[in-house]
Amino acid sequence: MNNPRTSHSIFHLVHNLRGGFLIRPLFIALALGTAGALLSAQEESHPRLSAWVPTVLFPSNRDPHTAQLILSSIATSMMTVVSIVFAILLMTLTLASMQFSPRIIVTFIRDRITQQTLGVFLGTFLYCLAALPAAHLLPRPFAPVLTVLGAMVLAVACVGWLLYFINHISQAISVNNIVDTLARRTERMIDATMPDPRRGALPPTVPADAPGPADVPLLSAVSGYVHTIDAPQLLRLAQAHGLTVRVSRRVGHFVPAGIPLLTVAEGQALPPALGQQLRRAFEFGPTRTLEQDIEFGILQIVDIALRAISPAVNDPSTAVACVDQLSSVLIRFAGREVPPTRFYDGAGALRVSIPQLGFNRLAEAAFEQIRTYARTDVAVSLRLMRALADIARTLPAGPDRRAMAEQGRRLVAGFDEAPGENELEEMRHRLAGLEDLAGLEDVAAPAPR
Repeated sequence: MNNPRTSHSIFHLVHNLRGGFLIRPLFIALALGTAGALLSAQEESHPRLSAWVPTVLFPSNRDPHTAQLILSSIATSMMTVVSIVFAILLMTLTLASMQFSPRIIVTFIRDRITQQTLGVFLGTFLYCLAALPAAHLLPRPFAPVLTVLGAMVLAVACVGWLLYFINHISQAISVNNIVDTLARRTERMIDATMPDPRRGALPPTVPADAPGPADVPLLSAVSGYVHTIDAPQLLRLAQAHGLTVRVSRRVGHFVPAGIPLLTVAEGQALPPALGQQLRRAFEFGPTRTLEQDIEFGILQIVDIALRAISPAVNDPSTAVACVDQLSSVLIRFAGREVPPTRFYDGAGALRVSIPQLGFNRLAEAAFEQIRTYARTDVAVSLRLMRALADIARTLPAGPDRRAMAEQGRRLVAGFDEAPGENELEEMRHRLAGLEDLAGLEDVAAPAPR
């Protein structure tokens, strides 16, 4: 039987390792450096290994000076290439972040190809560095021929990898690829945090329970955004001490130091040790992350869409692509069972309540700002109406479909400048289809604001 606490810890560790810019490159570099040291040592202990290398590939296979020259040249060139390539990369990312969103730099840092590229180049450098001491004149001349051949193969592989990396980056900085990457990562996070398919109607957003007059607050010791909440750990502590814990801030919220992080219902002052254990169920950071914060993935795509439809950029095609990806993410979310927000002990007593983001709030975060800023852009508004209809088709009949239809009505009513009659007729036609899906009668749309 899986331990929820252990599963949460493993999930948190895997997320951090996947996003760390140093972890994967460090492993690759250490592996290649170790290979260079071990291969050169084995070759010196077993000279017959050098006989496997054809003389035509390494004519001066008895000259340690030649081996040292090759190894040192490859090591020097690797560091030069790494410095130049990543300096250009950072400059490119800075320009891209100014045009699209400053948060995309994190996306490239988490990019697996970028991490592997850094690891391969640094690993080749360490391979040559570790093999250099094996090429010596005293007490007897020795040249690690097989190790040098390995360094030459790595150098050729690095040239090919560099071309592949340049091609990858040229495609990755395309705004469509950036938006697609953000959407796929958000969908993976939905799959990880909401693995069960939807079994009924979608629950609404669950706000934090209002504290009672006798509730005891536990103040946050640090300021930061809530990255994760370890619900199994809170439930275990609440059961062990007979507490009813009400979490005040959900994942993604900012909590200043000294503000209540949670409250304990009708309890006494918490012992310092217990308060510290409860605080350890929360992970904080200076920025929001996608570890449990699905809304953050939505907001990153919205940021790009808003910049695209701003008068300074005026790029409706990018905004349309963002709307398409937002509809895909919301459809994925709508098809999953929302995690529980209230946790009970074996006797059925409420022990932990955690505020949870629902579909209605997520849909507002995805489309409300875009709808407001796209009031004069017919192309974006038409695509937004189609996205609302696509999402409504995947929802069960009820309030969520009606919410999609209401957004469509506000979209039609919100134009500052009247579009052409053909465009307006198309908008009304799509709105009618959306209202049919929601089961709404044909009523007058609200007046433009």
